[in-house]
Amino acid sequence: MKTFLAKKETVQPKWYLIDATGVPLGRLAVKAANIIRGRHKATYTPSVDTGDFVVVINAEKVVLTGKKEEQNEYMFFSGFVGGESYRKLSQMRERHPEFIIERAVKGMLPKNTIAAKMLTKLRVFAGAKHTHEAANPQKISA
Repeated sequence: MKTFLAKKETVQPKWYLIDATGVPLGRLAVKAANIIRGRHKATYTPSVDTGDFVVVINAEKVVLTGKKEEQNEYMFFSGFVGGESYRKLSQMRERHPEFIIERAVKGMLPKNTIAAKMLTKLRVFAGAKHTHEAANPQKISA
């Protein structure tokens, strides 16, 4: 029996919709990362991007347990000496709630060049409306 290896040309991606209302951030990120990587398919091949597209709505309503809202910080670096700045997760939720989910999913993808391509398959929206109705995404629970 030969081992099946998927090819980029044969992959037909689907679209999935995840509602982040009341869902813990980690569980949502794991679900999204596995779909983006293609781990839910029988044709999963680590070296080929076999994943599907994921649309996440209501990013501002994602839940964090414990004191993570006040304790977790994101570090940004301008590239200049002394150019470090830190922002708490609560500040990022007010300004850019999409960033929280994008960063969590990015951390769960492999650290290689294919991960950057996979990350383009993630679309996060702060509110309930999204711009991908034409793709007719299938709603799944996280």
